[in-house]
Amino acid sequence: MSDMSDLRYVYAVCRPFEAPLQAELTGVAGSPPKLLHHGDLVAVVSAVPERDFAEEPLRAHLEDLDWLSDTARAHEKVIAALTTVTSPLPLRLATVFRDDSGVRTMIEAEHERLHTALERIAGRIEWGVKVYVDPEKTAPQGQSAAAEPTVKPATGRDYLRHKRAERQRQDTIWERAEHFARRLHEHLSRHARATRLHPPQNPALSRAPGRNVLNAAYLVDRSRSEEFVELVDRTKDEEPGLRVELTGPWAAYSFSSLDDYGQRPVEGADDRDDQGDRAAYDQGDPGAYEEQEDRR
Repeated sequence: MSDMSDLRYVYAVCRPFEAPLQAELTGVAGSPPKLLHHGDLVAVVSAVPERDFAEEPLRAHLEDLDWLSDTARAHEKVIAALTTVTSPLPLRLATVFRDDSGVRTMIEAEHERLHTALERIAGRIEWGVKVYVDPEKTAPQGQSAAAEPTVKPATGRDYLRHKRAERQRQDTIWERAEHFARRLHEHLSRHARATRLHPPQNPALSRAPGRNVLNAAYLVDRSRSEEFVELVDRTKDEEPGLRVELTGPWAAYSFSSLDDYGQRPVEGADDRDDQGDRAAYDQGDPGAYEEQEDRR
């Protein structure tokens, strides 16, 4: 039984759905998620201890990467379970209210925006596509991308000539990669309802080999997801030295910010930056993005 001092952690808001959640599903702090019905919407919540999720301890925890990673994985586990039975509107990591009444107040205050967002993602899921330049595969045959010439230049002029030729080769590689990424994004966008262009990943943080030249999210109808995956798969060997990665399916994380709908943030929710919100699942960057209009 929950202690009276427990707070309410909110994972997502959904339209009512009939399929039950997994019987053994647990979420943040090991608590099972519950459905909190209010009017024609449902919030998916669980009880979390005030000692960890009140304002001051939560602020401290958000500086603890291990705690943050564990919490993000538990949050994502609930969202992933919801995605199998409905199209949830995920809320930002560590959205916490004092009690059920606070959650209901939020739903009433944001009812119109919640409905608009849910309408947008209904029957749709998110796919992520990344393109990387693989330095080893774009280097001349038998030479590492970072290698110096096997024959030592005879003069300083030969050395400068070699460096200039290497710069030109690298410029050609990046130009080809960016052209391919732009063309791929335009092609995939024609098969998506909306898109997001996230900033390229920092390789030191993502630990993915190569330089990231495309980091995009696509909102796709469930009924067309198989077709979308096939489109991506057909591009994977188009350009030697370029690696195309597909991730998903996800809940519509990149398309679920209530701020997208031109109004104020949710009142009563924790308004901290979503540190690790999606990073723990896909190492994407939900910061700056560009958006293309829905295609009807």
